[in-house]
Amino acid sequence: MEVRLKEGEQMSESIDPQTGLTAAQVAHQAATGAKNTPLKPLTASVKTIIAQNTLTLFNFVNLALGVLIFTTGSYKNLLFLGVAIVNTAIGTFQEIRAKHKLDAMSILAESPVTVRRDGQEQAISQAELVVGDLLLLHRGDQVPVDGMIAATSGIEADESPLTGESDPITKTVGAQLLSGSFIVAGNALMQVTAVGDATFAAKLALEAKQGQDTQSQLLTTINRIIKILTYVLIPLGIALFTVSMVRRGAYDRAVLSTSAAVIGMIPEGLVLLTNVALAVSARNLASKRVLVRALPAIEALARVDTICLDKTGTITSGRLQLDHVQAYDHYDDAAVTQAAAAVVYALNDDNETAMAIKHAASDPHKKPVATVPFSSARKWSGATFSDRSLLIGAPEFVFGPSLPQTAQAQVQAAAESGLRVLVVAKAQALTPELPGLVLIGLLFIADELRPTAADTMRFFTTQGVDLKVISGDNPVTVTNVAKQAQLPHADANIDMTTVADDADYQQLVTTHTVFGRVTPAQKKRLIAALQTAGHTVAMTGDGVNDVLALRQSDCAIAMASGAEAAKSIADFVLLDSNFAAMNGVLNEGRRVINNIERVASMYLVKTIFSVILTAIFLFLPLDYPITPINLTPVSAIAVAIPSFLLTLEPNFDRVIGQFMQKVMTIAAPGAIAIVLYTLILTWGEYTFHWSFNATSTMVVLMIAIIELHVLFIVARPFNRYKAAMLITLVIALFGTFFVAGKVFSLANLWRLDRFIVYGPLIASSLPVYVFLQEFLGKRVLSKINWR
Repeated sequence: MEVRLKEGEQMSESIDPQTGLTAAQVAHQAATGAKNTPLKPLTASVKTIIAQNTLTLFNFVNLALGVLIFTTGSYKNLLFLGVAIVNTAIGTFQEIRAKHKLDAMSILAESPVTVRRDGQEQAISQAELVVGDLLLLHRGDQVPVDGMIAATSGIEADESPLTGESDPITKTVGAQLLSGSFIVAGNALMQVTAVGDATFAAKLALEAKQGQDTQSQLLTTINRIIKILTYVLIPLGIALFTVSMVRRGAYDRAVLSTSAAVIGMIPEGLVLLTNVALAVSARNLASKRVLVRALPAIEALARVDTICLDKTGTITSGRLQLDHVQAYDHYDDAAVTQAAAAVVYALNDDNETAMAIKHAASDPHKKPVATVPFSSARKWSGATFSDRSLLIGAPEFVFGPSLPQTAQAQVQAAAESGLRVLVVAKAQALTPELPGLVLIGLLFIADELRPTAADTMRFFTTQGVDLKVISGDNPVTVTNVAKQAQLPHADANIDMTTVADDADYQQLVTTHTVFGRVTPAQKKRLIAALQTAGHTVAMTGDGVNDVLALRQSDCAIAMASGAEAAKSIADFVLLDSNFAAMNGVLNEGRRVINNIERVASMYLVKTIFSVILTAIFLFLPLDYPITPINLTPVSAIAVAIPSFLLTLEPNFDRVIGQFMQKVMTIAAPGAIAIVLYTLILTWGEYTFHWSFNATSTMVVLMIAIIELHVLFIVARPFNRYKAAMLITLVIALFGTFFVAGKVFSLANLWRLDRFIVYGPLIASSLPVYVFLQEFLGKRVLSKINWR
């Protein structure tokens, strides 16, 4: 048999399916551009990272303000640019560092493909495929390029990423396979007809691999704040500058006060802190052999309250072995094993069950006349030979209630002991009705329980995460394994073959923990029911039958040893295929999100009071009482430095959302307190004719004091690390105001006439903030729906 490309395709010479392309042909195809496009990196390019961190609205605003301040000749006030540059540089460096780590790990996670070249089967990267290659496809593979089937014993493809139809489609020799589709049954030899951007479904395939983009609630909320500030910041700044010029005509003072107001409105470190924290977290997870395919997935996992497990590969290792055989009719154990081996060798299956059978029996070298590959819906596979038709599969699906009573008892007993049972049978024909079905024997398959399974289950239970086991295996078997792993409520099981299509799935997920004999479509419906009930659901899986459920989940977790179809749409890939690694993943996600939510209030205090004060000073006959050089050291010492330090702290509490509510109940009282003290001090300036510099210094001092109160609340509970940080910051602020004041254009605070003003204000600041936090924060703001 010779294989030819269709007319108009790039390669015209015939290709021997036994040898495939020669090295010369491969080189020619690559030279003429008929080579596959390398897979798109999971991370942004270095150029993109630099652009994303530097070419921001706030950096442009900072630059514009810097230019205006430069024209005043007050170069000290340009110090805020140095802080912005350092923050941007640190963020860029951390993201690039994380990128290199993730790129290195993604190479390990990327599955190679197998091609036939020069008569040999070779494993190559997907980027090395060329038009004309003969590509070997197996159950669970995702088709990386377009092609047509050159040889097959019968395969089924899931083209739902392209057509939306999840029903498997039978493919025969000469049929077309599209990139992005999944092989759900059988094996095939496919000739590549199109690669890279020339594939029919290039864009759709990319969507299928990546799945639905994981959304970050945290980043969405922060971006909403920034969007609002964009509409507020620029017009307020222009209005304040205009009013200042009209009233006094002092250009320098107008520029400096307006710049201070606008800089105060910008939460410049919050977005940077969030992106850097997620990037560093992804790098930390990579060092633990966990590949993060999308940074927002870290947040999604941190919010998970329910994890759905597939038994094989998660609770168990997935390494199977044939425990023993029970023969029926006139057959002996060896004949039963050989009959099962004849089927798996005829199908050339390479899944774990097939490999367990192959290890127990050699190839009988029986040439099949026809084959029926395994599918998740059918739950059996078979082969027709010259003398008979043989099949192996799940007892419930092959025989149903007609299984002999003795065999039913053995299947039940085996399931209760944690063994998986397959029937070996013969039939007159391999049609859906299976006429003339006769039981030959039972195969008892043992699966190895992971040594860390019990500890992992215990960990998630103590963390308030509900666990559900959703498996295609016998529910009694799954329950037994779940009990060995000490899964709570493992007895609450159900056989999903007994569930009607119109059943109440929300009731099912509420009352049951273990779900057996679940079809791929049912897995998806179970997860959807949990989501409808308000749960954030993670799904772990390693097989093609898990794809629909992985897509449906809020957070998809796949094993690196699993099917390419599962890995291609996962948010996380466990490179060692060890579910115990999820302990660290959950904790890492919670640490990042909890800490960002905790420190966000420190940034928003400055934003809120700056907006309010700017609006107020549009109508007061006084200048905005802050200059950039005054505010810069306070922002750095009381906000930026402690926020970065606190994001490194362990914080594994369950994430419950309500970001804006938690932030505003801390930030808004602090901002209101600063507004009150600023108005008191500006009234004093107007009444007692204090100098602008003295008023500005005392205002900034009160900002520092209130920010310390906020930090004190944010940093709880205290430990030695946090206590040392607070003491150091207090010393640094004392040095700023009372030792190095001239450096930051601050007035002398060692004078008694000034102390009798700011002393009582400092003394009153704590009770005032506590009062505002209690009544405004907890009793008013906490009751507002911030969504």
